[in-house]
Amino acid sequence: MALRLDDKKALVAEVNEVAQRAFSAVLSEYRGLTAGKFDILRAKARENGVYLHVVKNSLARRAVVGTEFECMTPALVGPLLLSFSLEDPGAAGRVIKDFAKDNDKLVVKAIVVGGTLYGADYIERLASLPTREQALAILAGTLKAPVAKLAATLAEPAAKTARAIKAVADSKQG
Repeated sequence: MALRLDDKKALVAEVNEVAQRAFSAVLSEYRGLTAGKFDILRAKARENGVYLHVVKNSLARRAVVGTEFECMTPALVGPLLLSFSLEDPGAAGRVIKDFAKDNDKLVVKAIVVGGTLYGADYIERLASLPTREQALAILAGTLKAPVAKLAATLAEPAAKTARAIKAVADSKQG
């Protein structure tokens, strides 16, 4: 079914709005993927804060104008599924990579992160980025380490003195 002009404008505006606030994008070819498999992929994407949409390439080119995803226009060739990470940069990479393991019909074509277009081989790196919670835990551990080291260093002279006094007391009792 062909889209009317108003529908096309609404779709371009929707994808542009999503692209304005997305962290990363994954372009995947979906040729041969069944509707049932697509529904499973969409459900996984919703759970992980990933926006998925099949958009005509001409409309996608218009939608990404003025965003950091404008660099993806040369890669918009063939039937593509646009995946935008809305909550953390690696979410789209993880969803697409995990789904593509079991479904060889879904093939990664390109990835965009920080206004730079990468090839399909970059999916491993994108998928391995930590989630927000993992990144905060790493940051907390990094911030905690110097404080814990300082506390141990400040406590050591007192502990050493106490051990020395105990050793002298034990030797005098013996």
